[in-house]
Amino acid sequence: MTATDPALTALAQGWCALSLLHGKIEARVERALQSGHGLSVREYSLLDVLSRQHSGPGGHLQMKQVADAVVLSQSATTRLVTRLEERGLLTRYLCATDRRGIYTDVTEAGLDLLAAARPTNDSALRAALDEASENPELAPLVRVVEGLKATV
Repeated sequence: MTATDPALTALAQGWCALSLLHGKIEARVERALQSGHGLSVREYSLLDVLSRQHSGPGGHLQMKQVADAVVLSQSATTRLVTRLEERGLLTRYLCATDRRGIYTDVTEAGLDLLAAARPTNDSALRAALDEASENPELAPLVRVVEGLKATV
């Protein structure tokens, strides 16, 4: 295959379209969350992921799992957790069975903010997808996103 191979060109165009869709969605949601709730997309995502934890076996996520879920490095996730902890939205504590483990939970204030921000997030996401569906290059990707079923 060469750089001008039609298959590679189509693949690159598909990747560019996917990247464009992601950028449009993230920018729209970021503006809405920031203006309405003082949250970034990453902060919202972190609160959302951590709010789904439970106290049963395997219910608390390790920092690596949290980092994977919010698509950040472990160090960036730790910094994000620290910022939200300083704002009173998260709390950290030692694992009862492994003193080396540190868990992070969403505080009541964090849950309240998340609940208030969720409709904003969902509305901005819907608006971004509706706008993107008007673009012939992005419309097929929008249909795929809309057809995905959550596994969690």
